[in-house]
Amino acid sequence: MMNFRIFVYAALIISAFALFISGPLSAESGGEGELVYFIPVEKEVERGLEAFLNRSIQTAEEEGADHIVFEVHTPGGFVDAAGNIASLVRNAETPTTAFIVGDALSAGAYISLNADEIVMAPGTRMGAAAVIDGTGSAADEKAQSAWLASMREAAELNDRDPEFALAMADSRIDLPEYGAGEGELLTLTPGQALEAGYAEATAENREELLDYLGMENAEIKETEVSFAEQLARFVTHPVVIPILLSIGSLGLVLELYSPGFGIPGIMGASALFLFFFGHLVAGFAGWEAVILFGIGVILILVEIFSPSFGIFGILGIGGVVGSLVLSSYSTVNIMISVTIALIITVIASVIFFKYASYKGPFRRVILSDQTKTELGYVSNENREEIIGQTGEALTVLRPSGTAIINDERLDVVSEGGYIEQGRKVKVISMAGSRIVVREISEKNDESNEKKEENT
Repeated sequence: MMNFRIFVYAALIISAFALFISGPLSAESGGEGELVYFIPVEKEVERGLEAFLNRSIQTAEEEGADHIVFEVHTPGGFVDAAGNIASLVRNAETPTTAFIVGDALSAGAYISLNADEIVMAPGTRMGAAAVIDGTGSAADEKAQSAWLASMREAAELNDRDPEFALAMADSRIDLPEYGAGEGELLTLTPGQALEAGYAEATAENREELLDYLGMENAEIKETEVSFAEQLARFVTHPVVIPILLSIGSLGLVLELYSPGFGIPGIMGASALFLFFFGHLVAGFAGWEAVILFGIGVILILVEIFSPSFGIFGILGIGGVVGSLVLSSYSTVNIMISVTIALIITVIASVIFFKYASYKGPFRRVILSDQTKTELGYVSNENREEIIGQTGEALTVLRPSGTAIINDERLDVVSEGGYIEQGRKVKVISMAGSRIVVREISEKNDESNEKKEENT
């Protein structure tokens, strides 16, 4: 059964790498002469989209495209990714057009402004580009100022009036004639964008767009996001990263408490594989990060089996964390993710270890037997039944020695005084294995007997 699980897991890894090395799908339409590449800018703007667009632009330029059209339909996303994507669009050697086919909001509006031309389809929108932090609140003044400067620069890039770009990001700008009075962000419709000079034309579809560009007979190619890139976009999302790391670390820790290689181990290994696979596809990680991670894991295992005062353990943990940092596009983001994963793993492990018995692979090197009283183990025999019994000192008690009590030879101690050999003694108390005796004389013995008779 274990061999079958390993075989299935290996097959999944091989399949994933086959998807990784396979190229993205592309569709072609008839035409001769000029070549136009259509590249989708869809869903949330994040670093996975950046990697896809970088690869797509490179492919289009290598194939000698005469024009690149970015089909924009996005609600926005992360500022750092938007800035990098805008640089890719702005620095493309091939003429570019942002064809807005849905919403181009926030980061989508900023990216569109960096294209050479903007064409909008009917019913679309562009604007509402305020920058917010991770909690959904307005970002601090420093971030707001930097974002406004970027919006202004993007507008001026193609001689557009920067006031409209600033109004998209700053609600203090008053443009009531465009439905954006003070306190509201500007969002332009196709007609308003034409009037403000923020769109060069409108087009119902690709055919109308190509007519406008004067490339109606051009050959069309479009890049599509491959399965590997879709997966990369998902697993490189800032919210998904700490989840993957938590599942990975917790799964491997729980695997230590499971016989063989079971579900926790498969889940943990799969989560970490997805993390590195996604970052490799997105172009954020190199094989050196994967190798460093493997070395870190090996060092941690060496520390577990051959304790070395923590040296290998520290080096192993450093290697694992270092590989994660090398794989990430943001040191701050990955350190926050690692911290979250560590906290979740520690809490879940403590809860699990408290209520589960150990059955893992290290059970042969861990002493689990316990000498409990319930199992019949006692540290000393309790002899409370001999309290009050009398006997004779077999040796001199100074204060310890030996006495005969009920025909049984016992190690005893006197109450504190010296007792000669052969004197009568009486057991007066027990303290663990310590039997305390007191010398009794014949007079004391007779007196005690009379008291008992009177009673």
